[in-house]
Amino acid sequence: MLPSPLGPGRVLRGMDRLERASALDSAVELVSNRVRALPLGAWRDVLHGRWLGHPVHPVLVEVPIGTWFSAAVLDCLPGQRRAAGVLIGVGIAAAAPAALTGWVDWAEQGPRQKRVGLVHAAVNGTAVVLYGGSLVARLRGRSGLGKALGLAGLSVVGVGSALGGHLAYRQASGANHAESVSNTVGAGWHEVGAVSDFEVGRPVRRHVDGVPVVVVRESGDEVHVLADACSHMGGPLSEGTVSDGCVRCPWHGSVFRLADGWNVGGPATAPQPAFETRVVGARVEVRLMSGI
Repeated sequence: MLPSPLGPGRVLRGMDRLERASALDSAVELVSNRVRALPLGAWRDVLHGRWLGHPVHPVLVEVPIGTWFSAAVLDCLPGQRRAAGVLIGVGIAAAAPAALTGWVDWAEQGPRQKRVGLVHAAVNGTAVVLYGGSLVARLRGRSGLGKALGLAGLSVVGVGSALGGHLAYRQASGANHAESVSNTVGAGWHEVGAVSDFEVGRPVRRHVDGVPVVVVRESGDEVHVLADACSHMGGPLSEGTVSDGCVRCPWHGSVFRLADGWNVGGPATAPQPAFETRVVGARVEVRLMSGI
């Protein structure tokens, strides 16, 4: 087997160093506070992708990447200068909403993800500048310069995409952190304790087949149970607050309906695994719900 030209683990070690680069934290805090202060209102959840069930950002980035790559292909063919320019312009326009959704998601991540994400955004911003220069050069009839800047922009986009892949697949940014619950909890009913163990209105942590769950007893001995690890970033819902039939995650403020786990407020985009409950002989038993 031929050795990797990058050496064993060299890329991963570089990414790990970036994750630990605390020198970025002051910039991270400044930008994060600015993004979170944007007066987006209900549009913030739309940008997160709560309506879609997963982040919107990965969907939107397909447009600039696809158009810019297609422009590079057309640059290699005769008589396609105009078409390549149009594609570059479309990619630049599409980069704006893609960036906005990315920033909104990024502001609700952990410190290590934010460090990588800040560099990811800076690299992609550089690519947009290069493509802007490429478009201007093409409009001025400097086709050779336009192609060179476009190729440079595509190379930078590749680096940005690698950083984005690290965020998504290595750091699980935007992933459903509660997805494994349905594969871990066994079928049937499981006891979580006596009704008297749970104070009305106070979330309590218990375990079902080794999976942490949050148990909330309401008036009339009605009991609700959800997976404890928030689907957004794994925050402990048992340390959150209960109000109006919902529990709010203490980490990033996602709100889940206790009755069925539905995410009524972001940044979480996936519902929370929920359990059916019953009281048998003053003991609370739970069974994983099949769906929302």
